[in-house]
Amino acid sequence: MSSRQRLVLSIIDFLNQSIDDGTVKQDDKESLEVAIQCIGEAFGVDPTDDRQNERLSVKPATLQSIFDVFIKTRDNFASPVASAAPPTQAPVKPSVADREYAEKFKGEGNSHMTAKQYDAAIEAYTRAITLDPTNPVYYSNRAAAYSSKNAHNEAAVDAEKAIEVEPSFVKAYHRLGHAHYCLGDFRSAASAFRRGLDIDPSNTNLNSGLRNAEARILPDDEPESVMTDAASSGAGAGAGGGLGGMADMLSGMGLGGGSGGMPDLSSFMNNPRMMEMAQQMMQNGGLERMMQNPAVANMMGRVQSGNMPSMAELMADPSLRELASQFGAGGAQ
Repeated sequence: MSSRQRLVLSIIDFLNQSIDDGTVKQDDKESLEVAIQCIGEAFGVDPTDDRQNERLSVKPATLQSIFDVFIKTRDNFASPVASAAPPTQAPVKPSVADREYAEKFKGEGNSHMTAKQYDAAIEAYTRAITLDPTNPVYYSNRAAAYSSKNAHNEAAVDAEKAIEVEPSFVKAYHRLGHAHYCLGDFRSAASAFRRGLDIDPSNTNLNSGLRNAEARILPDDEPESVMTDAASSGAGAGAGGGLGGMADMLSGMGLGGGSGGMPDLSSFMNNPRMMEMAQQMMQNGGLERMMQNPAVANMMGRVQSGNMPSMAELMADPSLRELASQFGAGGAQ
């Protein structure tokens, strides 16, 4: 019964969200609320029961995202007979007014992203998509919002949708690669970055993402512990691994800041190897040179303003990659 109850809870969550975001007309709201109550009682699901919700919830996935993944998978594995069917009619192009309203919602979403109000940003981008489903930017922006709240499955679905709408939209391939990378699917991440590089071979972000993804792909006959041991020993940082290696080393020590979050400074200060590296940098003048680096000054300014850059941003900055290589070399001396 629990699997059915999980489905029912997901349906109830979807219906409640439809009420909250205005999808359902005000005149129909009361009827839908009664229907939600009847559905819950019929299957023994109480959406107000926190303990039951914790046991049955499928979050961060949603019924809509699960359905989107199913549709995408079914389309990818459609039979030859089905694929030979006549193409469906192209979606109706949005009106000029719809496009204008969609752009306004996109602007609202961007403002919410700046304020780190990711749920509000997702809602705004969703309204933009409803008005103009032909614009890949809206799907890409919503993918970024999902990634910012670590909902990487939903981010991957939106990135794929952006590519479906506009196959030459390069940024969507980076969003897709980033989502797969954060999910630990490094082969799919590398594939997404390569697809983007087929369109824009000189794209710095895609090249950096591909290098980082390929560095994490294990050979079929190599055990997982090899990668874990390499990360925990910090081999990437001292062997010319640059910021990518440094990221692995920090992650191995529990210092990875996540998606734009601050590292665990207490763990950092209590780690003997990191403190030894810091002392060596102070002795050989490396710390002073680091603080004079414009890239570090910019990063520190962002930290002081509360806008901590993510590890993905750091890895995409050439000057910080070079600085990380120097840091790794200095720490290994």
